[in-house]
Amino acid sequence: MKKTGIFLLIFGIAFGSFAQQKPAIKTVEWSKNATIYEVNVRQFSESGTFKAVEAKLPELKELGVGILWLMPINPIGEKNRKLPLGSYYAVRNYTGINPEFGTEAHFHDLIKKAHELGMKVIIDWVANHTAWDHPWVLTNPEYYTKNSKGEMIAPVEDWADVADLDYSNQGLRKDMIESMKYWVEEFDLDGFRCDVAGMVPVEFWDSARKELDKVKPVFMLAEAHEPELHNHAFDMTYGWQFKDYFNNIAQGKHNADSLRSYLVNKETKMYHPDNYRMLFITNHDENTWNGNEFKRLGDAYQVMTVLTFTLPGMPLIYNGQEAGMTQELKFFEKDPIQWKDHSNKALYKKLTSLRLKHSSLWSGEYGGNFKIQTTSDDQNAFSFSRKNEEDEIQVVVNLTGKEMEVTLKSTGFVGKSEELLTGETINLNSGLKVKLAPWSWKIWGKK
Repeated sequence: MKKTGIFLLIFGIAFGSFAQQKPAIKTVEWSKNATIYEVNVRQFSESGTFKAVEAKLPELKELGVGILWLMPINPIGEKNRKLPLGSYYAVRNYTGINPEFGTEAHFHDLIKKAHELGMKVIIDWVANHTAWDHPWVLTNPEYYTKNSKGEMIAPVEDWADVADLDYSNQGLRKDMIESMKYWVEEFDLDGFRCDVAGMVPVEFWDSARKELDKVKPVFMLAEAHEPELHNHAFDMTYGWQFKDYFNNIAQGKHNADSLRSYLVNKETKMYHPDNYRMLFITNHDENTWNGNEFKRLGDAYQVMTVLTFTLPGMPLIYNGQEAGMTQELKFFEKDPIQWKDHSNKALYKKLTSLRLKHSSLWSGEYGGNFKIQTTSDDQNAFSFSRKNEEDEIQVVVNLTGKEMEVTLKSTGFVGKSEELLTGETINLNSGLKVKLAPWSWKIWGKK
């Protein structure tokens, strides 16, 4: 869903003082080293169908994708629709398939094929609001928020194509959970990405997760970052804060020390180490509304991508990134991705392979401890280590557009080491001088 000013309010609240709490839920083990891949089904191909996505699954498997996140697959409302095709997030039927994409049988085939290839599938879930022609508008008007005149209202002025749901109604909560269970029971779905999750009561999500896990253990991603969402409901929240630092550093508004300060003073205090954070340089909202990553990050886009794969969390690839997509995909109209060969594909393959092989890079409790290391130029270079009983890595990145030589003042380990993307061997130790090209990186593992 397109973000508006409401998110600034949510973002500000989240920076308050939160005690870290170990989540009561157990995150499914299959997620531990997965890379998540967002699929915009409408724009993924000329046909915009499940079958077109299914045909490309072997290629996505080769890319190293572990989890497919499909943007909403439900029928789209026609009343108050925006532009010709409308928004995926204006849901007219929670248990129906958008005929643009195919049939129930086609969706079954997609999930079955993904599972055969060892990938999992989650779908976007829009619990905060419905289309104006959802059946509940007539059959259950008590499910909707109303103004002082008793009229149903949109949740945000800009979202005129949807009507806000009222979660004080227990019947709504029950029906919404039953609708979510339908997809797990009938399609063997593996979980949900929940739209504007911070605008729906945490207690609802807690209840939903409990009921879903009775069907099968699921993976839950919140489009929100409030730490309390991790306690009983969600495995992963959005790392919006990182995206903002990546943008600001690339644009010269922040430096490496700003990112380091955020990690020390905010991130590691707000979230338990077992919490997954989704790290990204783009997604459907960023791409459409705020510009593609080449515009926002310039020559820094690859080093920021490396950080999404090496900092604690789970990396996201938005469809088309591997093709160096410069399109800013239209939201309410047909605008298929122009697929082409690009160096990004080789980089993503290397990074996903690195993440699969090196357990220190895994997510949450499965990964290694994160420790910031120091250099001779902490204003511009950023260095850190990840370490567990089985594996350890050391990362240093140049977060400037200038070549630098930096001395490592501390390291996570010492000794013979291999640069994991190039195979170059060095003797890693404190005092080592490292030459770094503009916006470049080194990732070492013990040899």
